Amino acid sequence: MLHKVLASAGDVEMQHEYMVQIVQPLAVRRYQGLASAEEALRILDSTHKAAAHYSMAAHWGDSSNKLSWLIPELAALMPQAKFVHLVRDGRKVAGSYFRKLGDECYDDRSTAILRDFLEGKAPAPPPEKKYWWPIPPDPAFRSFNQFERIAWHWAQINRTIAQSLAALPEPRKHFVRLENLYQSANAVEGLFRFLNLSYRDEHFSMFARPHNVNRAEDERLNADQTRRFDAIAGGTMRDLGYAGSEEYVVKY
Repeated sequence: MLHKVLASAGDVEMQHEYMVQIVQPLAVRRYQGLASAEEALRILDSTHKAAAHYSMAAHWGDSSNKLSWLIPELAALMPQAKFVHLVRDGRKVAGSYFRKLGDECYDDRSTAILRDFLEGKAPAPPPEKKYWWPIPPDPAFRSFNQFERIAWHWAQINRTIAQSLAALPEPRKHFVRLENLYQSANAVEGLFRFLNLSYRDEHFSMFARPHNVNRAEDERLNADQTRRFDAIAGGTMRDLGYAGSEEYVVKY
């Protein structure tokens, strides 16, 4: 959604998960301590910085949660880059990933393969998305089911973003909830102002309908999923301002 709206702003080249088969394994290896900052800088210099340099548009951007693990390197490599921390109610994210991305997000087999690699029991898997999702050192994670792994990922990635962005000056970062973008034109206008883009009323209306949906369906978490999600990600939900909110259902 963010990719499509910003791409419509004029003189903007907007990507979605640019070079994902390079960046996602790099991001996970960075999290796992297997890639140095120097390696990350070298790879990002040849991908994101090079793409921005040769873009014919005035603004180049990438909408990708894979970059969440690489913010310090991106910030150092591109001093003029700005960062948008876009969050969504974690219950909706976890439920959507679990229902719609089950074959490529923390499935049992792919997770076991990456774990065997990290433990030195097997060679590295290929750079397919399904294999490269971070695994924390916490022994409890080993007993998590797929839904719980996804819930952990949502909480951890937002904690990582917040921590990394805390080191940047205010003019380089912007926090916004997805829910605010389809409820408030002021929120959308504020996002555009932060990015030095020209805002039009149609940009707010674009947020009224979901984009980038591989299956137009939604449902609330069941009682067991809600309990497991709250145990893993409840603290992050509170930190991001979702405490006490009811889970909503998207109307397509």
